[in-house]
Amino acid sequence: MSDRSGPPGPSRRGVLGAMAALTAGLTLGAPSARAATGTSYVMGYFTESPNGNGSDYGLHLAVSTDSLQWTPLNQNNPVVTPTGGTGGLRDPFILRKQDGTFVVLATDLKGTDWSLQSQYIHVWDSTDLRTFTNYRRLKLHDMATHSWAPEAFWDAGRGRYGIIYSAVNSSGHDVIMVNYTTDFVTASAAQVFFDPGYDVIDGDLAVGVNGMNYLYFKKDQTLVGARSASLDPGSFTVFSTPVSHGGTEAPILVKSQTSSAWYLWGDTYTPNGVFYAWQSTDLAAGTWTAVDQRLYTQPLNSKHAAIQAITTTEYNNLLAKWGAPAWNRLKSYNYPARYVRHSNYVGRIDEYPFDPYTDSEWKLVPGLADSAGVSFQSVNYPTRCLRHYNYQLQLDVNDGTSTFAQDATFYRTAGLADTSWSSFRSYNNPDRYIRHANYVLRIDPLSTSTDKADATFWVGY
Repeated sequence: MSDRSGPPGPSRRGVLGAMAALTAGLTLGAPSARAATGTSYVMGYFTESPNGNGSDYGLHLAVSTDSLQWTPLNQNNPVVTPTGGTGGLRDPFILRKQDGTFVVLATDLKGTDWSLQSQYIHVWDSTDLRTFTNYRRLKLHDMATHSWAPEAFWDAGRGRYGIIYSAVNSSGHDVIMVNYTTDFVTASAAQVFFDPGYDVIDGDLAVGVNGMNYLYFKKDQTLVGARSASLDPGSFTVFSTPVSHGGTEAPILVKSQTSSAWYLWGDTYTPNGVFYAWQSTDLAAGTWTAVDQRLYTQPLNSKHAAIQAITTTEYNNLLAKWGAPAWNRLKSYNYPARYVRHSNYVGRIDEYPFDPYTDSEWKLVPGLADSAGVSFQSVNYPTRCLRHYNYQLQLDVNDGTSTFAQDATFYRTAGLADTSWSSFRSYNNPDRYIRHANYVLRIDPLSTSTDKADATFWVGY
């Protein structure tokens, strides 16, 4: 959740997006007694978009086999929505408990009315993240204040789970609080977990890393780290160099299980909700280098997410239960913050996010002139497809003519700038490819490396 000293917006654990160019593992708090094995992951989040077209305050899920590219489940609709409190959630967190089952925690707040203070958080139990049971609200704080961005960890020394969250204490500013529980039904009295003397929110823990515990949090508009050899409340001291990309909040620490790399994620605190990532080979050093945005793609409209490692079987079961989207998004190779969309029926690439967000959703259907190719059918204007006209791409109604079918058909090839990406060659102008020029889409012959980069796209969600 956002603190009161900056632009409003609850926050936490942005990911968002993904981790490394290598298959990465995830450490969220302490490892459980039955931690998942394999290379699959689940992300929990809620959604917001700039004008609210894509805002939904239920629990959304996405899955990934590499923690980089994410598949939203249930057509990016919520899989469960709170029925108590404000009737909505922010900042969901997924913990695999010691018995191998899951608990889901979330802020009790629907929308962005920060005056709605709640001492409670939403809680669900789940054996498999396909069904959610025992919905309840758990009271954390005795003061009339918020209980924002809850996260849980196993404290082996206490034999209990700790729930940390952001709240105003008697100090009069935001601190990180902690309550202890064995069942997420009742909890101990609140204690101050971390208070450096100024507003801090959005705590995220990595527990037991070479004998040290690390807590990252939002200070002003940056992400900052503290550390302690114990998990005792009050024992953490600040040590890291702040990082940010504009105004950043919602940190999440991620450890690669295939290398020495650590990743720190942050989320912009505006409703625009863009995830950014940094990396380090030494968590103890407290310094970070930005990760290339080409390496990850966050789920559409996702905000303040959490990631939990799951097994391959759990991954397959979640896909079977909820299904993958019936649409795709296309990301520019050399402008990875921009996605293919239509605007005033013109094809172009624009910086994410934007509304209507559905302008960037496409069904890649069999080519209208050759089923071996593809045509780009608009999701929000399903009678229209992208076609070239005077070499510029525009969104036109399919008039059923052979000319339209040919203009709207393209052959998908290995990416001209990166073979793991995609390029699209025109059906009836086979020497030309879809590319962007001044952010507008057109078909052109290609010769230079810049041309080829302009013509390369990532097809994902």
